Amino acid sequence: MQPENPESYSAPAQAVWPAAAIPGQPGAHLRAAQADSADPDLSGDADARSADEAEAPSEPVEMPDVEPTYGSELLDELRAQIAQFVILPSKEALDAVTLWVLATHLQAAWQHAPRLAVVGPAKRCGKSRLLDVLTETVHDPMLTINTTPAAIFRSIDADDPPTLLVDEADTIFGSPKVAEKNEEMRGLLNAGHQRGRYVTRVVGNDHTPHRFATFAMAAIAGIGDLPDTVMDRAVVIRMRRRAEGEKVKPFRSRRDIPDLHDLRDRIAAWARPLLDEAANLEPAMPVEDRAADTWEPLVIVADLAGGHWPRLARTACAQMVAAEAAAEEDHPSGARILADIRRIFVGRGEPDSLSTEELLYLLRQDPESPWAEWGRSGLTARGLGAMLREFGIKPGNVRVADGTQRKGYMRNRFLDAWRRYCPALHAVGTQPVPARDTQPAALGED
Repeated sequence: MQPENPESYSAPAQAVWPAAAIPGQPGAHLRAAQADSADPDLSGDADARSADEAEAPSEPVEMPDVEPTYGSELLDELRAQIAQFVILPSKEALDAVTLWVLATHLQAAWQHAPRLAVVGPAKRCGKSRLLDVLTETVHDPMLTINTTPAAIFRSIDADDPPTLLVDEADTIFGSPKVAEKNEEMRGLLNAGHQRGRYVTRVVGNDHTPHRFATFAMAAIAGIGDLPDTVMDRAVVIRMRRRAEGEKVKPFRSRRDIPDLHDLRDRIAAWARPLLDEAANLEPAMPVEDRAADTWEPLVIVADLAGGHWPRLARTACAQMVAAEAAAEEDHPSGARILADIRRIFVGRGEPDSLSTEELLYLLRQDPESPWAEWGRSGLTARGLGAMLREFGIKPGNVRVADGTQRKGYMRNRFLDAWRRYCPALHAVGTQPVPARDTQPAALGED
């Protein structure tokens, strides 16, 4: 069973919370949201809105529960069944998986097919067991173990797509060399996230071009993170090994599959008449851009079910998306360099500029950062410049505290990138970086 106090995801980003949808009245929640809230103005001057001025994350605003439907009872039952066999990392993750399963039964209504990325740091974290349960509850499961991409897209019906289930994804994407050989699979998973994306292949003896659909929901399980482009289109479930005292029910096919199939059939029967209504709903979302595209089917399912599920869905969405955004900032290949430079500027009292020499020294001094061991001899000026150029930031001549002019970086050049790529980073509680007692060795602009 699910532990009483599972560790929650990180605090969610600030969001304007919409009113819950009223089952049977599509669009009613939108009118309420437009009447009660307005989007904040995001077009202020860059110098006046640095990242440290953003408000700290807070708990989501409580939403009143609405009248439950039979779908709410089905979601409650499904969540209890999943929790019997596998321990999810948080209540929000359990809610998200539950909603994702039900969303597979309404795939024909969706514009985007969210991936479910079930990842963990090691073996025996419950990834495969979760896929066992999903196989028996999702719509038309299609296991893709050792299945070629060509066989997969030839099996996808554009009108009634299956639900793809990919286990041991680390054998497909686990190393750059292996991932390169499976580039077609990654492309298929990326294209299938959005309706209307096809692959064209020649078929038959006369080599006639034929378009194959790719749109289908997919659950992908493996050790370690999936490719960034797949993770960006996924509801991410970060599994972990059970701790001492955490117990689950063993999964036995002969005993448990009939009950799961009965629940699956009741879910499908409830969802089938709601297809048109689900397609017409456009709920206000607590997140934006691709995250909103990915989570929208889950929120719509919650709004159709009613009860406490509209609130649970939006809480899970805000918290889990915020957690992944924070994790992205810590990834060296993502926005980690921007986040670390942000902390340095805050710790130095927000100077107008820092020399490249000073910045490299402080980046290398952080014992929790990778920069001291980056490359063969630590992060260099050339390496720093190459990373920052990806964000449109270039070095120039700056005047430093001692009045001399050196190569370096202006703070105002970072403001836009900080807001875009590390919005969860705040200056609250940041400790000042102590001044150096001695000058670092010459670093050179190699």
